[in-house]
Amino acid sequence: MLCCCVNSGSNKKYAELDAKLERKMVESRRYYPGHRSLKSMDSVIMKFPKLREGLRNIRSVFESYDKDGNGTIDMEELKKCLEELKLMSLSEEEVKGLYGWCDVDGSKGIQFNEFIVLLCLIYLLAKPSSKSSAEESREMGPKLVESIFDPIVEVFLFLDKDGKGKLNKADVNKTLNNKNYPLERSPKHVTNMRFEEMDWGRKGKVGFREFLFAFMSGVGLDDADDYISS
Repeated sequence: MLCCCVNSGSNKKYAELDAKLERKMVESRRYYPGHRSLKSMDSVIMKFPKLREGLRNIRSVFESYDKDGNGTIDMEELKKCLEELKLMSLSEEEVKGLYGWCDVDGSKGIQFNEFIVLLCLIYLLAKPSSKSSAEESREMGPKLVESIFDPIVEVFLFLDKDGKGKLNKADVNKTLNNKNYPLERSPKHVTNMRFEEMDWGRKGKVGFREFLFAFMSGVGLDDADDYISS
């Protein structure tokens, strides 16, 4: 299980980011209608091949900005990447906060899976929340970023049945054991285990950041399984 390695001075800042992301997920229900078309886990799994291909394309982006080839991206390398992707609408202080929040192993450098999560959070938090800003949102990054991260947001919203911006165990178990799709049902101990893999703090609630890390493993992205189990 991963844990977020932070000092006490950072806890408040990360709690504020968590709350901001939770509010964003609640707002997103109005602007991501695609989650309503997902009816079962099979409809989610069908998205995996395309998502896997897109995420591998992001690996090439990661490697192109990992100038020293050490397998991590530092803050300066990240800033250049965001400028190139036109995702620098957040303040530098906000980006630094997200950088630290996604460095879950405390290595002081963003590894590939952390980079995917970081990029997605920046994309989502920078995305305008009003329909009047739709044109602006389309200009905020390449289609590659949008085509990968929007479906992942929709999967989270599909699982978030009560629409409160975080996943709870009862809703996730109900979705994975939907009585309308008996061939897709999982044993209770399996669904409990899946939820616990995401619930790092053992609080019974899973935010979008934790969901993203687990989702990388579910999609089967190269070394994601090893990363999640580390």
